[in-house]
Amino acid sequence: MTIQDKLKIIQNLSGLTQEKLAEKLRVSFATLNSWINGKSKAHRKGDKNINDLYFLYTEQKNIQEDPLRAKKQIIADKSRKCGNILKKIVKSTDIYDQFLLSLTYHSNKIEGSTLTEDETRAIMFDNVSLPNKNIIEQLEVKNHQAALEYLLKSLSSASFKINEIFILKLHGILMNSIRKDAGAYRNHGVRIVGTYVPTANYLKVPRLMQELTKDINHKDKDAVAHTANIHSRFEQIHPFSDGNGRVGRLLADAMLLKNNLPPAVIEQKKKRFYNNCLRKAQLGNDFIPLENFLCDSIIVGFKVLERR
Repeated sequence: MTIQDKLKIIQNLSGLTQEKLAEKLRVSFATLNSWINGKSKAHRKGDKNINDLYFLYTEQKNIQEDPLRAKKQIIADKSRKCGNILKKIVKSTDIYDQFLLSLTYHSNKIEGSTLTEDETRAIMFDNVSLPNKNIIEQLEVKNHQAALEYLLKSLSSASFKINEIFILKLHGILMNSIRKDAGAYRNHGVRIVGTYVPTANYLKVPRLMQELTKDINHKDKDAVAHTANIHSRFEQIHPFSDGNGRVGRLLADAMLLKNNLPPAVIEQKKKRFYNNCLRKAQLGNDFIPLENFLCDSIIVGFKVLERR
């Protein structure tokens, strides 16, 4: 594992800014920035300080050579220590509300919403209507909130399984009063804007979704890899006329929660990187970048759980 990999993991786990991390490592901001960007190598003392911080935040006795493997181990350890994550979210009002806000704001923002986080919060929790903002965007906020609440309530049932009825219901809630085809698969061709990724022929969508939901419920020891694979496939099938990104991310969150992992908070500032990782999986069958990205987003979810 490179120094860059260790520093990124430390930042993700600690929540430290580069300025604060530089203070802890007793180097200048410029020096740390140079290390992070691979422009220079850490000296012996700096290397030791980085390793010490890595041990502190990961609680690992040995440094893994594979950064993805290290992240997955960190996530597995955190999951065990957290107990029942879904129950913790549902029983803690502040954590529940923060997940509703974070997931709704970032997912809608990724799709082009112009609403700020404060505006999203006001619409969700104060039930305000913003006269100078697009009414559809405001409706998308309330719908996403309702879809998330439906998802969390559904997962609380011991007999719950992710199936087509659940996915169609999510879409129906998300697109309620926005599209006439809310809750139904598309009946026409569609393309993913800005990419060359081919989507499924609409006539094949029902069969492909049947296959996908069957695979979703297949037990897999590597929950991150399984979720990344399903998310990539779902987005390429593109089963709906609109709302595929938001439904796909909700579906991924449902899979993670079923494996006692927090929802992946995919931040809007990382939209371009997220899309690039998806394209590598879909066009090149290279899932490692998407798994890495998903791990980082799950760690952000753990920060919400830990109230950080």
